[in-house]
Amino acid sequence: MSLELSKFSVISHQGHTIFTPVDLVIAKGEVACVMGPSGVGKSTLLNAIGGHLGSDFRVAGKLVLNAQEVTHMRVAERHIGILFQDPLLFPHLTVGDNLAFGLKAKVGDAKQRRILVEQALDQAQLTDFYHRHPQTLSGGQQSRVALMRALLAQPQALLLDEPFSKLDLDLRHTMREFLFDQARLRLIPVLLATHEPADAHAANGPLVILKPGSSHAL
Repeated sequence: MSLELSKFSVISHQGHTIFTPVDLVIAKGEVACVMGPSGVGKSTLLNAIGGHLGSDFRVAGKLVLNAQEVTHMRVAERHIGILFQDPLLFPHLTVGDNLAFGLKAKVGDAKQRRILVEQALDQAQLTDFYHRHPQTLSGGQQSRVALMRALLAQPQALLLDEPFSKLDLDLRHTMREFLFDQARLRLIPVLLATHEPADAHAANGPLVILKPGSSHAL
């Protein structure tokens, strides 16, 4: 599996190129990083890759996932997961039900789905947390639940929009290692948007420094 960007950029409806075109290849199990000043378009880049751009924007260039061009595919057809700064867990659901939400509808019966969720909790060192509610968890525990929910959807690539930014230094290091290990274990290409050099240093893939674009469309 691989995620490839070729002269990839985003253009606003005024014809403004948000950031200079990106050329990037992320191999299976690699974690690549995109860095740049606040407001340069890191989140916009991830939204463009995931297919979440608003109607005021259009994509330039090509996006290829596992040898298939997905540049203009709908979100559901891309099979690209994304994690944000906040875990965005459903507060009215238990931890187990939050994880089960990530499973595809066609995956097994109720018993098999429960087994998959329990296995994910074990991997996240959250055994016996099935019936807990998100508000009873620490920030790091919530982040792990959010990650495992994303992985249970079996994404072919994973986007990370500064998911460690609200964690303290020690927890940031622990969560980063856990997340990177999961990506490598599952051979998923990952793109991490970050402003922290330590994140880029810990990653094993290429680094992209995003730069502001021009006032004219390419």
